[in-house]
Amino acid sequence: MYTDPISDMLTRIRNASLARKAEVALPYSKFKHNLADLLSKEGFLAGVKTEGTQPKTLLIQMKYSEMGEAVISGIKRVSKPGQRIYLAADKLPRTNSGFGLTVISTSRGLLTDKEARKARVGGEVVCQVW
Repeated sequence: MYTDPISDMLTRIRNASLARKAEVALPYSKFKHNLADLLSKEGFLAGVKTEGTQPKTLLIQMKYSEMGEAVISGIKRVSKPGQRIYLAADKLPRTNSGFGLTVISTSRGLLTDKEARKARVGGEVVCQVW
């Protein structure tokens, strides 16, 4: 049993992109589904769908460039169960000088760092993707 399902999800995505897998299957949760939808909307993943009824499975389609390189070159968990990281809107980090994306869990749901700055809301820094 793992203690941090979000880290597990990010590790599976990282490993799948390094191994050039077409899709990743993992246990379903609403938070993971929302995170995968956000990454898909931002262009880091090709698609997300659920499968089965009990237990549900989350299927994530990986995205690659025309030359076969993974779109996700790096993915890192920031806030961990042992050390939560909360930041105000004006303190949110820019990943790779704005070329990456920082995911923030706010009272308005999961937002990118740009959306959170625009809405002037802070929250828990979930992960960074570049």
